[in-house]
Amino acid sequence: MPLLSPEEVQNLKLKCIPLPQLKELATLLGCPKEGRAAEIIRRISEKEVDTGIIDKFMRQKYLMVKVKRRQEVIPDEELKQELLKVQTFSWGVIQGQLDPKIQTQYVRQIAKYDELLARVRARLHEEITNYVVCTWYNYWTTCLIEEHIGLHPKVIPALKNIKGIDIFFEGQPFDLKVSYVPRGYDPKKAVENPKDLAIWMYEHQGTQRFGADNRVFVILLDKEHPERSWEVKRDFDLVFRRIDEFLHRESVSPKDEVTFSFRQRTYKAIAKVLLVTKP
Repeated sequence: MPLLSPEEVQNLKLKCIPLPQLKELATLLGCPKEGRAAEIIRRISEKEVDTGIIDKFMRQKYLMVKVKRRQEVIPDEELKQELLKVQTFSWGVIQGQLDPKIQTQYVRQIAKYDELLARVRARLHEEITNYVVCTWYNYWTTCLIEEHIGLHPKVIPALKNIKGIDIFFEGQPFDLKVSYVPRGYDPKKAVENPKDLAIWMYEHQGTQRFGADNRVFVILLDKEHPERSWEVKRDFDLVFRRIDEFLHRESVSPKDEVTFSFRQRTYKAIAKVLLVTKP
């Protein structure tokens, strides 16, 4: 995705607002709120609107609707304490391969009922438990990190899910990716050239999840023990400090453009990479 004009970015921001809140914004801006989302967006776009009003509205709604509601489920500090209870991080089952594993190693291989139950209790139960714990851990740590980013003064958070847009930073839309240095990728190389890591991650994304959208990558890495990088993700003092430093100093320019190949086609995108390392 190339760098977009202010008009294009404003249109995307409006598309990232759910219809009930879009109607509320239209009323605030003195525009008719009747009709479908596309009609309301068109009326707002035709009017000279201070983009600061839209940005402030989106920030307030993000805080009150998304973050506050999540905090009603579990407050920040309580959630952080729960995440500290995870002692090991071993997937056991590769994401997306659970059902094939059950079919090939249990359902179609074992003909006797009692043997099936015994094998499930002995092996599969632990693997599924590990898988669920890892998924749970990644979900809630990512939730806290994404909320911290969404509340930063230089960031405008999207209010509804649109493919390829989680935040607006420095006037441009970005997909937000929180992850680890991929298995098999040299951690030293990632530290020395984060931009090459971004290109690698674009080129090795799954076909079903493919996207050439602008991305902000937040990559967690324990340099001495890469297998323990998952623990860096819950070191929120470190992660939040590094995120704030990164967002404060960074800007967006054509220098951030990357070129990558996927299935014999060439794509361009704007990529920003924050590598949070420990020690």
